[in-house]
Amino acid sequence: MTNNTLSEEKNILLARRQSLLEDIAALKETLRGEVDMDVDEGDPDVVEREKSVALLETLQSELAATEDALRAVEKGTYGICERCGEPISPERLEVKPEATLCVKCQAEVDRLRRRGVMSTRRWNAEDYSFG
Repeated sequence: MTNNTLSEEKNILLARRQSLLEDIAALKETLRGEVDMDVDEGDPDVVEREKSVALLETLQSELAATEDALRAVEKGTYGICERCGEPISPERLEVKPEATLCVKCQAEVDRLRRRGVMSTRRWNAEDYSFG
């Protein structure tokens, strides 16, 4: 990746990070403002709160992935798959700039997670046999 392209990718990631931080702060403020309610099965307010909590978890996961990608930029490994060491396609990075795995490796990691072999977002090559 050229220095110019890398700089553009870093700016995209920084803007994404800032947007996620703002969204997380707004959602946390909304959740703080909600009053604890009597939990009645099917209560629409409880359902909405659960949706908000799930969205918060998703945003926090996206933020962690974005920060991982920013660290990769700093280390000079951005755009290189953490698992196989091959370049991540520019098309994938355009769609998902925080990607740290190529499409093939991401599919394998997702498959392992569905099987319960991997339970965390990060994988450790020493713990799992790939390839």
